[in-house]
Amino acid sequence: MTLITTTDHLADFCRSLDGADYVTVDTEFMREKTYWPKLCLAQVAGPGESGPAAAIDTLAPGIDLKPLLDLLADTSVLKVFHAARQDMEIFYHLMGHHVPDPIFDTQVAAMVCGFGDSVGYETLASKLANAKVDKSSRFTDWSLRPLSERQVHYALADVTHLRIVYQKLSKTLDANGRVGWLNEEMATLTAPETYQLDPDRAFKRIKVRSAKPRMLAVLRELAAWRERMAQTRDLPRNRVLRDEALVEIAHHTPKTVEQLGRTRGLGKHMAEGHQGREILQAVSCGLEVPDANCPSPPSRDPLPRGLGPMTDLLKVLLKMKSEDAGVAQKLVGSVADVEQIAAYGEEADVPALHGWRRNVFGDDAIKLRKGEIALAADGGKVEVVELVD
Repeated sequence: MTLITTTDHLADFCRSLDGADYVTVDTEFMREKTYWPKLCLAQVAGPGESGPAAAIDTLAPGIDLKPLLDLLADTSVLKVFHAARQDMEIFYHLMGHHVPDPIFDTQVAAMVCGFGDSVGYETLASKLANAKVDKSSRFTDWSLRPLSERQVHYALADVTHLRIVYQKLSKTLDANGRVGWLNEEMATLTAPETYQLDPDRAFKRIKVRSAKPRMLAVLRELAAWRERMAQTRDLPRNRVLRDEALVEIAHHTPKTVEQLGRTRGLGKHMAEGHQGREILQAVSCGLEVPDANCPSPPSRDPLPRGLGPMTDLLKVLLKMKSEDAGVAQKLVGSVADVEQIAAYGEEADVPALHGWRRNVFGDDAIKLRKGEIALAADGGKVEVVELVD
């Protein structure tokens, strides 16, 4: 068991990885009580079944994570994660709004290689590394110290087996010529803007029924206030004020402390305090936004009538093409993609009509909609049939 608790030990470990063509990386973090994820442990392993591997106690007193962050920033070293999105968000903040690059996400790679939608690490470790992963510590409080030997072993298993998973998936991608497919997906994960949280766009995450532009302008100001407050105080958004309260305030636009205090879930103490004054100021700002600058309600234009049969045909084609290609259906196209293609054909601006997805499904989807191909049953199989004029 290797647990690193000092900067010198961390620097020595990172030096032992000099020249490595890849490292596997995982994190353990907590965010139930905070806005920003609290990194509690970072696990790293070098190449080879017996390569160096360590769990880094990121909460150890006085430890400086610079050697680790320098390793993650080294563009000559591939960083291998499983389901990297939240790990990347953590490092985005620790690395000064930069992210590890290049990366390889084994969950996405597995989807490209036909392992199904959002396949878990435990499944991949079992199928590819013939390893049984102990998940008894998955709900542990990683912020508590000292860490037990069992916790550290559990954490290290998430990067040691990952080496074999990566090697086998990488060989499969090389063999089937799909490295480019994966690279398209990794481009989004390594784009810093993926992790930028703009307070002025926070209102878009809130579900609202029958919203008008003026109400959305007020909600935008309220949600931006809450987002900045949550970031400053490092609290979950709903610990500052719940979505339902924001929506109610945006609908009723209170002008006084008394009116604000009637908001369900707000409370008299908050309404009469400095936060109440800030909320009323946000409402006032939303009411003063020029009409032309108010957000437009989400487009809810109904799809043309009679699309059901065509949509169902396209869903069958999507399933068939995904299975034939050995790639997860979820990665190729969504139900929304299919509906848009059924409605608008070539004019539909959906991922399924771009890049490698178009080659797998999109081209034939357009042909099916135009009547240039058909689907036919042949025993227990469905096949594409070319239609002749």
